[in-house]
Amino acid sequence: MSKLTLSLAMGDYDRTRAIVDGRVQIDGVDPVPMLQSPEEMFFRAFRHQACDISELSLSSYSISVARGDAHYVAIPVFLSRAFRHTSVYIRTDRGIDSPEDLKGRRIGIAEYQLSANVWVRGILEEHHGVKPSDITWVRGGMDTPGRPEKIKVDLPSDVVVEAAPDGSTLNQMLMDGEIDGFIGPRWPRCFAEGHPHVGRLFTDSIGAAEDYFRKTQIFPIMHVVGLRRSLADAHPWLPGALMKGFSEAKALATAALQDTSATKVTMPFVEDTLNRAQALMGPDPWSYGVAANTHTLDTFLGYHASQGLSPRRVAIEELFHPSTFEAYSL
Repeated sequence: MSKLTLSLAMGDYDRTRAIVDGRVQIDGVDPVPMLQSPEEMFFRAFRHQACDISELSLSSYSISVARGDAHYVAIPVFLSRAFRHTSVYIRTDRGIDSPEDLKGRRIGIAEYQLSANVWVRGILEEHHGVKPSDITWVRGGMDTPGRPEKIKVDLPSDVVVEAAPDGSTLNQMLMDGEIDGFIGPRWPRCFAEGHPHVGRLFTDSIGAAEDYFRKTQIFPIMHVVGLRRSLADAHPWLPGALMKGFSEAKALATAALQDTSATKVTMPFVEDTLNRAQALMGPDPWSYGVAANTHTLDTFLGYHASQGLSPRRVAIEELFHPSTFEAYSL
């Protein structure tokens, strides 16, 4: 009996590499991997449903579920997670010394509904008293003018979103002081290039993230794995096979990080950083599955609804295929 040949769009991560190079086999599947940036694979997934299996933005997927038009069903494999204290950039010459100083400011965003931006707005409101309506949001392309939202969103009437001027980029506007800051998953190019008046709001972003985790026990989730819903209906074994394969690939990546004989990542202090994360977050900081992530998912879905991105609050049970909520054990 032949395997299913399925297209697979995802990022190039250590936690997915064993699927790409064949060390991990997905039961019953012959994958055709395409390693893409988040912007490309999300655009293709939500505009054209291009691949059989695709990494998905948690925010965009939640919108599609709430509206009842989700072409994919998710597997609780979280290929992207990040503490978003690194995602808030400011002009350092505007007197912005704390999150509260963002009130009344003009802040650039590439898309309002990005998962990273949902988390940042939720954190700003819940932990610092800065509501989305306290900020004027300027939406545009980071380095190329005119980036559209992947999914049309209807926001609360008190939230002000302006389009960046024609021909303008957020990077140039931040350099020129036409906006007071930028929030997003990618750093603005002018920050990476060392602009003298562009910096992070949370200057000790690791310390801020550790304090946040101690308080909330949340490691924010950005992306899930989506399977074409028609395939899940036709092959009920497939969601579980994907869950198993991606979990095995992540286990290999984690084991490689702990091999101190020769560092597998092109970065110093890998072992020390891993030990620091595990001391704070436990032996499996990057956990998959619903049970270990219920609190994190519930918090995100609450933020998503309160920010007006989903027309109703989505339940966790609506996000994931039923067969992925539990697994066998010996």
